[in-house]
Amino acid sequence: MKAIVVDYCGGNLRSVQKCLELAGCEAVVSKDASDIRGADAIVLPGVGAFADASRTMLASGQMQVIRERVSEGVPFLGICLGMQLLFDCGDEGMPEGELAEGLGLLSGRCRRISSINVEGKRLKVPHVGWNQVQIVAQQSEEIASLFSGIADGSNFYFTHSYQCEPACSADVLATVVHAEPFACVVRRGSAYGVQFHPEKSSQKGLMVVANFVGIAERSR
Repeated sequence: MKAIVVDYCGGNLRSVQKCLELAGCEAVVSKDASDIRGADAIVLPGVGAFADASRTMLASGQMQVIRERVSEGVPFLGICLGMQLLFDCGDEGMPEGELAEGLGLLSGRCRRISSINVEGKRLKVPHVGWNQVQIVAQQSEEIASLFSGIADGSNFYFTHSYQCEPACSADVLATVVHAEPFACVVRRGSAYGVQFHPEKSSQKGLMVVANFVGIAERSR
């Protein structure tokens, strides 16, 4: 099975590629939309700003072909910014009041993480470090394959300043808490997104990637 790691000039590509290779998958880093069109699975890694990634992906044709392939049922995994780009829009890197275009595969938008919790305590933004991922109970069957062998409440590594606001609660498979609870694992159809970095999350992160590879292999 061949997975394409999409290069939108955002960095962290080799770490993601290595995780896929450890899971037994042929992984190729590519900027070329034609390579994405021929992939068995697509992985969109996450380092950079929403607006910059959006502009690059639209100009290169990556955005358009990813939409096409996911609509055809090709498995997709978005990591950190890659998860955020699954949604309709985001304001990171844009002038106030303006929004950058996302893939629109899930309904919703991305906004900056709040730095004040419900008790009025100020927290650091970006949200950096290990944090517990809580599976949403009513979605546990849908997330089971992606989190196979991983206990609810397991810790994963996060580093981000923006969070997703899904319009549809059914798309949310797991949450994490910083200043407030927010979505950190999402899914619609063959498109999955994780806000944490599995490539930086030790053994459990490798398990998530391996489980995604398994999902992709079964879908062929």
